Amino acid sequence: MILADVVSRESATPVETTLGLPAMPFLLAASDITTFTIVVAIVVIIVGLVLFAIFARYFRLWIQAVTTQAKIGLFDLLGMTFRKINPAIIVRSKIMAVQAGLDDDTGITSKSLESHYLSGGNVPLVIRACIAANKAKIVDVSFRQAAAIDLAGRNVLEAVQTSVYPKVIDCPSRESGKDSLDAVAKDGIQLKVRARVTVRANVERLIGGATEETITARVGEGIVSAIGSAQTHAEVLENPDRISKAVLSRRLDAQTAYEIVSIDIADIDVGSNIGARLQADQAEADLRVARARAEGRRAMAVAQEQEKLASIEESRAKLVEAEAAVPMAMADAFRSGSLGIMNYYQLRNVQADTDMRRSIAGTGTSKK
Repeated sequence: MILADVVSRESATPVETTLGLPAMPFLLAASDITTFTIVVAIVVIIVGLVLFAIFARYFRLWIQAVTTQAKIGLFDLLGMTFRKINPAIIVRSKIMAVQAGLDDDTGITSKSLESHYLSGGNVPLVIRACIAANKAKIVDVSFRQAAAIDLAGRNVLEAVQTSVYPKVIDCPSRESGKDSLDAVAKDGIQLKVRARVTVRANVERLIGGATEETITARVGEGIVSAIGSAQTHAEVLENPDRISKAVLSRRLDAQTAYEIVSIDIADIDVGSNIGARLQADQAEADLRVARARAEGRRAMAVAQEQEKLASIEESRAKLVEAEAAVPMAMADAFRSGSLGIMNYYQLRNVQADTDMRRSIAGTGTSKK
């Protein structure tokens, strides 16, 4: 019995040590290690997938930047995405600058390109303008200056191209709707002129300088003034270059974004005789004024005549009034004895004789 009990206890010991309380800590430690390993593996897989996605997205741009020595890293591309910048635009612009020989010393860095992009500028256009200026060796344009011109709303590439290859402006412009500039010489003959102005962009005055409209207006004003100062239209027809010389001597390109290279007179046509027309119109106006003055004098004479007639009628009324008082005076004379009957008959005879003489002379009618 004792031996069987000992054997049973010895046979039960491995089971207790395996499933009993003393074995529990070892089982729990193994389970924690397995879970931690799984979590780490999942995190590594996720990070790996993220890195793979980033690498797959920016691999092409990164390879281009590395092979062209554009100095733009993979994390720089990732930062551009976080800053809401299109990495393709920045990388391609920087590659264009590097390939054209524009290094970081000229101010074209990835940070400056990103700053201009975030400011709302056209980064590829600015880089192309800097490359064109650098290749032409005629105009010196820095990246800062080109970026400022671009942010000001001007087409910096067109400005650089115009500074290298001069631009021709029609005067008058086609937008004005006029076929020619009309000017009148001192002899009154009208001349119709069409000119072409060759200008070169002045990059230094591109910001704040006047545009093509100002150039066209100034040149048109100068042409009209030059023709107006000529004594006859024949002088202008004989020497059209006098117009160009007179206009160029006035420095019409001051405070503008362009520099006038030349002013060429394309065509001159003779118009109408404005002087004769103006003289005819002036004569017609003088005639109307003279008629108005004559009509005023006639009206004044008629008014004076009417005043005289009124005065005559007034005098006649006074005469009639005086004649009406004669019988009364004669009656008073008869009463007072100052006038006798013989004197009255003599007065009547004198009146009758006077009436007869008037009737014979035809100057009046006899009164009964």
